[in-house]
Amino acid sequence: MYHIVIPARYGSTRLPAKALADINGKPMVYWVWRQAMQSRAVSVTVATDDDRIRSALIPHGVEVAMTDPDHPSGTDRLAEVARVKGWGADSVVVNLQGDEPLMPVANLEQVADLLLAHPEASISTLCEQIASHASFVDPSVVKVVSDSRGRAHYFSRAPIPFDRDGDTKSVPSEARRHIGLYAYRAGFLQEFSSGSVAPYERLESLEQLRALHSGHEIRIADAKETVPAGVDTEADLETVRAIMAEQ
Repeated sequence: MYHIVIPARYGSTRLPAKALADINGKPMVYWVWRQAMQSRAVSVTVATDDDRIRSALIPHGVEVAMTDPDHPSGTDRLAEVARVKGWGADSVVVNLQGDEPLMPVANLEQVADLLLAHPEASISTLCEQIASHASFVDPSVVKVVSDSRGRAHYFSRAPIPFDRDGDTKSVPSEARRHIGLYAYRAGFLQEFSSGSVAPYERLESLEQLRALHSGHEIRIADAKETVPAGVDTEADLETVRAIMAEQ
């Protein structure tokens, strides 16, 4: 049993008001919610701080939670929803970004099941193999290394693992791109939202490093299905519109 929360902000640096961007006559975040509703989640909630998003979704029957506008991250927004709804410390909460209308349902199920299967872990997430050297060295593509048991050891914007004796233009077969789909235990969310920024988190600007710095276990696995690109730019939005028009 698990819940899905979809953080959705109105402001966006590269694509203003993207949560409400029109796709087939409905706002993008509606399609994210609809995708999540096809999963086994016992509840799906859009968490926002903007009444324009709430007003756009309520007519479609979407459950919307209004949250504090001063939250520094979507994870803090999740923590507030979990606290207000009274979910127990061991409840599993999946964080589905509001700009991922094409996230496969199989991956939503997978990330939740991964955490449910490992009660000692606080977080689960997914990754996929990196095929191109350009992606491997791109700091916007977050890399992750893990052990043989599927426990994440480190996340970085740097090209890791580094093949000391290999071709500098090749990509190690072990190289993995982190996919920003998470499942959390509700108790961990409360700890995270009250914690301070960790040193590596500050350097890399990756909040999952706060969990590792605090000794929390993060489980990770290769995603069952390829994850299409999310929507960060106008070009991304046009690509998603074309794909969904075909569907």
